[in-house]
Amino acid sequence: MLIADDLDKLLEVLPDFIRYPLQNHPNRKLLIEVVIDLGRRPEARFPNGPEYLSDITISWQDLDFCIKRVGNFSEDNRAGIERTLHRISSIRNRKGNIIGLTCRVGRAIFGTISIIRDLLDKGKSLLLLGKPGVGKTTAIREIARILADEMEKRVVIIDTSNEIAGDGDIPHPAIGRARRMQVARPELQHQVMIEAVENHMPEVIIIDEIGTELEALAARTIAERGVQLVGTAHGNYLASLIKNPVLSDLIGGIQYVTLGDDEAKRRGSQKSVLERKAVPAFQVAIEIHERNDWVVHEKVDETVDQILQGIVLWIQRRKLNSRGNICIECEQLLPTDFASSWNLNTKSKHSRQLNKTKVSNTYTNSVINVYESKNSINNLKITQEKNDINLFNHDNQSIFLYPYCINIQQIEAVITALYLPFIVTKDVMQADVILALRLNVKQNPKLRQIAKSRHITIYTVQNSMVPYLTRALRQILSICKVAKTSSSQSFVNKKTLEVQALQEARIAIEKIVIEKHQSVELISRLANIRKLQYQLIESYNLRSRSFGEEPNRRLRIYPA
Repeated sequence: MLIADDLDKLLEVLPDFIRYPLQNHPNRKLLIEVVIDLGRRPEARFPNGPEYLSDITISWQDLDFCIKRVGNFSEDNRAGIERTLHRISSIRNRKGNIIGLTCRVGRAIFGTISIIRDLLDKGKSLLLLGKPGVGKTTAIREIARILADEMEKRVVIIDTSNEIAGDGDIPHPAIGRARRMQVARPELQHQVMIEAVENHMPEVIIIDEIGTELEALAARTIAERGVQLVGTAHGNYLASLIKNPVLSDLIGGIQYVTLGDDEAKRRGSQKSVLERKAVPAFQVAIEIHERNDWVVHEKVDETVDQILQGIVLWIQRRKLNSRGNICIECEQLLPTDFASSWNLNTKSKHSRQLNKTKVSNTYTNSVINVYESKNSINNLKITQEKNDINLFNHDNQSIFLYPYCINIQQIEAVITALYLPFIVTKDVMQADVILALRLNVKQNPKLRQIAKSRHITIYTVQNSMVPYLTRALRQILSICKVAKTSSSQSFVNKKTLEVQALQEARIAIEKIVIEKHQSVELISRLANIRKLQYQLIESYNLRSRSFGEEPNRRLRIYPA
């Protein structure tokens, strides 16, 4: 991973008593920013914490020294150093005078997006989420270079604060062949976004820090015109973006929908529910929790629907280790207090993480290591569930389940999470078992009549919360397993009797009838087993007759 920071150009704008300690500092390559506030000691911030650079306090003259070397600040109180990625932000008092500076180090880190390189090849719009300072801008800068240079696409960057391509009229080499459009004032960013599409025919548009409703609307308009988008927004999780009324349009927006009585019963939910309003402007969302720890949602529409319905969802966590290998972890998440805060179907609060399947993967060779972790539902382990269903998987048999007044997607999520051998069907005639809400099944005599005529067992649950569904499915599985075991045992006993009867007839024919030319009487058997014995006797060209009354009727074999 190659890093270019031009740190010396940033140090040149600082006073000597700040510059010298940084030039000789052992961790200067890890410097995040330098904070200069009037009347306070200068402070350098590193990943492991802040550190004072001098005992001298900052004066007006020190601030003027920096400001004269930086140049003019824009309306958003930001300035830069020409042809570098550094950003200097100012703090003003009520009179408009600058009383503090934040000198943030900008670095071009080549290779930082190898963790999601496969997503770029798919050509889908990407939305990067994360808290400030986690590396979103560095990531989209590298994405712009790869799309423009390696994939040879027409890329236009909307650079509102000159943070992506640096200050000045000539963009920084870190963006490659991508073009950069500057924005005169931050509130005009949405207009420049539309202008880029209309005037410059881009294949990809890159936007940093989408933060207003107009910018979200412009992003949706661009997506509908078939242009690939790559953008960033502040927010730790995708769920927090759904809660944000300004930016929720980026992932389709949400609205309240009133369901009919029948539909509400079928879903097992309230009549007023939240649903996604439209197709998301971004098909892929990436949560950047740390610089080398990213969570990928490859299908934003499905993820948003699952969050709104309050059901279990899968997420994909990608990590880049020190050796440059990509480690992928698939996690199953239950909705946290997000669902209850919106009055969704699920009102229970569960642990965020249920279980993990860890896959260590590099692009040159793949090594799969599966390990277990505890399941927060009844402390159930994956391996225990797999052992419980081996009986069904051996014969490739599954249990067809018909849910009544229970959310189908919620049941399917529990079945997938626990690896249960159930297949959810919407046709009660194909069902092996029925799972229904207790109150609703009492009000449906027709369902009980169908179940009775077709010998289908109805299992009921008190409500459709995940713990109740999990317990019910496990009990159904246990009962069906016992029934299958009993059926298998009776089948084995029947086959054993048939083998014994044929072996008896064969020995009697060969040892007595043929060798000694004597007739012999066999042990009494059932009619179907006597039929098998009779066929065996005929194959030897011998005669036989049946004697006695059922169930003691038996065969007698005569010599030829």
